[in-house]
Amino acid sequence: MNDELPQMRASDAERDRVAEVLRDALAEGRLTTEEFGERLESVYQARTRAELLPLTADLPHDDEPERPLAPAARGWAERFGGRPTSSGGLALMGAFVRKGPWVAPKAFTAVAFWGGGEIDLREARFEDREIVVRAVAIMGGVHVIVPPDAEVTVGGVGIMGGFDHTATGAGAPGAVRVTVTGLAFWGGVSVERRAPGADAGDDGKRLDGGGGGPRALR
Repeated sequence: MNDELPQMRASDAERDRVAEVLRDALAEGRLTTEEFGERLESVYQARTRAELLPLTADLPHDDEPERPLAPAARGWAERFGGRPTSSGGLALMGAFVRKGPWVAPKAFTAVAFWGGGEIDLREARFEDREIVVRAVAIMGGVHVIVPPDAEVTVGGVGIMGGFDHTATGAGAPGAVRVTVTGLAFWGGVSVERRAPGADAGDDGKRLDGGGGGPRALR
């Protein structure tokens, strides 16, 4: 992005270019997921070029103003549509996993009773632009992994258990909207933003049913 006239109002195209630099930096490990989220939020709140410049000052990027634009919305548009390959998962004193390339439905129901379930949406296609994950964790856990730039809302009711709201936040323009709700009774439901290809850290927390039951997969 050209640094001339920094007080000039920023355009949508310039914001998208900065967001693309941040996504590349996240994929390369130059930014943590938390740093990416903070900077991405600042990108779409920025009004002037001067506010955009510091967000990529410490990252490698092409400053050529005529560089071809590849906005996130274009990539997300290609991930919508298709017949769902799964509409739910059941972990009854066991486990279930949905990950890799699959078509996620408008509504996915996950039930974990003394077991654990993992729903990984990073490589998924989506039937619609919004998916609602209804999770029921009874002395077990459900773990949902979403792309870093997805829009996320977490609700649900916890009784001697709970829902992790740390991933709640805005996403990139055109990104999928993920809503997680349901019930956690002596169990837990967690939602994590994680870049494609990245693995959870060795110190990542695990969900425990609270009554000594099996833990959710991580």
